Amino acid sequence: MPIDWDKLRVFHAVAEAGSFTHAGEKLNLSQSAISRQISALEQSLGTPLFHRHARGLLLTEQGETLLETARSVFSQLARVQAQLAENKQRPQGPLKVSTTVAFGSVFLAPRMKEFVTQYPEIDVSLVLADTELDLSMRQADVAIRLTPPTQPDLVQRHLMTLRYRVYAAPEYLQQNGMPKSPKDLDKHKIVVYGDDARPPAMNLNWLLAAGRKDGSVRNPVLRLNSIYGILRAVQSGLGVGALPEYMGRELGSLVEIMPELEGPELDMFFVYPEELRESARIGAFRDFIVAKLAAVKR
Repeated sequence: MPIDWDKLRVFHAVAEAGSFTHAGEKLNLSQSAISRQISALEQSLGTPLFHRHARGLLLTEQGETLLETARSVFSQLARVQAQLAENKQRPQGPLKVSTTVAFGSVFLAPRMKEFVTQYPEIDVSLVLADTELDLSMRQADVAIRLTPPTQPDLVQRHLMTLRYRVYAAPEYLQQNGMPKSPKDLDKHKIVVYGDDARPPAMNLNWLLAAGRKDGSVRNPVLRLNSIYGILRAVQSGLGVGALPEYMGRELGSLVEIMPELEGPELDMFFVYPEELRESARIGAFRDFIVAKLAAVKR
């Protein structure tokens, strides 16, 4: 007996959400309707798909097998839909871009006016978050990431190497003076990542130990869990901070100090699923970003 398409769609949503309630919210169906669809699917297949317990749902072995197939089916369907919607002569259709809060806010968003003016038939959505979306499950079409992808079915292009440098606001330097050497940082307020942060590389709090040969570290004036937060604190005149070089170039209000003092480097990648390799809208956005980053590096 063939599997009912609607029931498979409901099963996929429940399996991914882990509960009838969350799946119902996603599909705009009641919990009882979801439960009936799953029970009917189990009955038609002659096997249970979930273990039901007080804390939620757990897939059975048969459920795991069906979920693997459902994921493949919906991934292929999304690919076909994208291909059908694609106009090879004129880029068009939806384009969801995932990137970090900092890069998206400081660099990308201010340039989107030019892109949407150039490509009015591309419907762009920016998802700014420091957690990665699953491109293979089409949670986004494109990602601009600070780490290379590990999944084999993703295409990657190296965009640039981010270098961290030291910045402060003019008003802070007027009040506290200009540090001339790393040792001078002992007299300054430093803004860094906090313990709750998940920075994209190790040792991004290198300013705390810069210029100290005994291995000790300075106490920061403020800890934050994102680089965008550090940027805003430095802009306010609170203290000195290490920021990616593109931020300093984008925001002319900041002053680079001790240019000889360079911090860690991070590589930035443009990533998208293999099935979108020939997509006109992906190609248009990729070429746009590459050109804009090249202009910044000049």
